[in-house]
Amino acid sequence: MGTCFTMCCSSRTILENQPESNTPEPEETFLVSLYDYPSLEHTELTMHMGERLTVVADDGDFMMVRSAVTGRESYISINYTAKVTHRWLFTGISRYKAEELLKHPNNQSGAFLVRESETHRDCYSLSILRRSNSSNLNPVKHYRISHLENSWVYISPGLTFPSLRHLVEHYSDSADGLCCRLTEPCFVLGLDREARPVPITVRIPTINWKDIRRSVILRRKRMESDNALVSDGLREAISSYLQMTECKDDFWDT
Repeated sequence: MGTCFTMCCSSRTILENQPESNTPEPEETFLVSLYDYPSLEHTELTMHMGERLTVVADDGDFMMVRSAVTGRESYISINYTAKVTHRWLFTGISRYKAEELLKHPNNQSGAFLVRESETHRDCYSLSILRRSNSSNLNPVKHYRISHLENSWVYISPGLTFPSLRHLVEHYSDSADGLCCRLTEPCFVLGLDREARPVPITVRIPTINWKDIRRSVILRRKRMESDNALVSDGLREAISSYLQMTECKDDFWDT
């Protein structure tokens, strides 16, 4: 079902249909450590900041967790961790810790996370890493994500989205006023990035149109295949063009 948009006098896009939930779709949730532990000198660490953690036992304010990197277990305060959902939504993390995580060497420009705002209740913040040659500037930029009464969210008042997921998808395609385009969620140690399928690029041979007869372009085969010379859309466009121009060039003859 399509979504109907209208523009109000404030130039904000609003929703006429039933508003969508601002909560991302259910997805695997995991914890990430916010500190090196233990913090005592000359003591071997059982976990590092930015590692993925597995909950072994939960006692409320304290948990037994296992590091996905070292495999060691630790009994720590829940305040030592942040919950990660949708791969980019970090719950229970401060602005300062967000900057620490994003400054990890494995993060490149465009690495990002979304977190709860510390200064505005019920709002979020988008934190983005933008590396530059200047060492005097903080490479992490923060943008407040506000929401409308219908639960839509926005960074720029003239551009609103039905959910945080839609907002992230949009700014992953285009910076559209941000410091840079979103590329990858903040790096997490122990998280298998190789599990993502790698897109396969297929190069289509260059077509010499003068050597192609009209019947080859316009006819519809009974059994279509992935190796078809042209797509249905292009075939229809060529057919419509020929009908309008009544093209009679020799190289189109059958």
